[in-house]
Amino acid sequence: MAGFVLIVIAAFFFPGIILRSKSIASGRKGPGVFQPLKDLTVLFHKGSVFSHATGMIFRIAPSLTLITIICAMMLLPFAEQKALFAFEGDFILFSYLLALGKFFTVIAALDTGSSFEGMGASREALFLLLAEPVFFILLATFAMFTGYTSFSVIFNHFFVTGNDYVLIYSIIGIYLFVQIAMIENSRLPVDDPKTHLELTMIHEVMILDYSGFDKALIHIGTYLKFAMFGSLIYNIIVPAGWNVILQTGLFLAVQTLFAIVIGLTESFRARNKMNKNPKFILTLSAVALVAFMVILILTDKLV
Repeated sequence: MAGFVLIVIAAFFFPGIILRSKSIASGRKGPGVFQPLKDLTVLFHKGSVFSHATGMIFRIAPSLTLITIICAMMLLPFAEQKALFAFEGDFILFSYLLALGKFFTVIAALDTGSSFEGMGASREALFLLLAEPVFFILLATFAMFTGYTSFSVIFNHFFVTGNDYVLIYSIIGIYLFVQIAMIENSRLPVDDPKTHLELTMIHEVMILDYSGFDKALIHIGTYLKFAMFGSLIYNIIVPAGWNVILQTGLFLAVQTLFAIVIGLTESFRARNKMNKNPKFILTLSAVALVAFMVILILTDKLV
């Protein structure tokens, strides 16, 4: 339960820290850390407007997407505490809960009948399809490394395996989780949430028809997903057996650092050309596959 609550707390501050990092990096005063929360408050007080061309799928998609994200959060552990729901192979359910949420977002964009939003939905589906193997290969690597297939047990045994190469696995895991988070949340270098250029829009074009309460739910889902991936990064950095109070402070520190890294990345890294994105994502799969092969070799499991 503690991990679930900490993810929610981190999600409140995550977008604001990204904004502040980008403002400082560009030499501007910029908005405060709580500006995204103020924007959410404004959206919550506005009504939703629906086009006559949309159906029931469009109206329920934001709520269903947020529910899938909350369910996925329940599978993540904290310190030595198991997740609210933990079982063998739970990382598979975690991945497909996020995929289900994206599925509803995609078909909601198609439900508008707009070719413009259909273009964004097509691109989103392609990039997520290419990113999925990265996550599964990485988690298969961790499962091979620890000998377990549940998030709770993998992270509890990550630093007690006695393997001398745990630092290498941690660095690779951190890099890939950061990149997966950027793709999953439609950020640079794959997508730019601030762009309004028709030829390059992906996620933003998919939610153009949303307003008010429904748009607030979409933003909340994005904030929670960032904090979830921050939790995964934390779990492969900090050993599970440390003091709980220290763990809590380190959790918030890792989330803050993760948000700053995203802000700096978006400040100094250019967006990929659209035809470069599939190559970029496939490169991540190659990195994950190399890590998997290295573990097979180092653990003498490659015959």
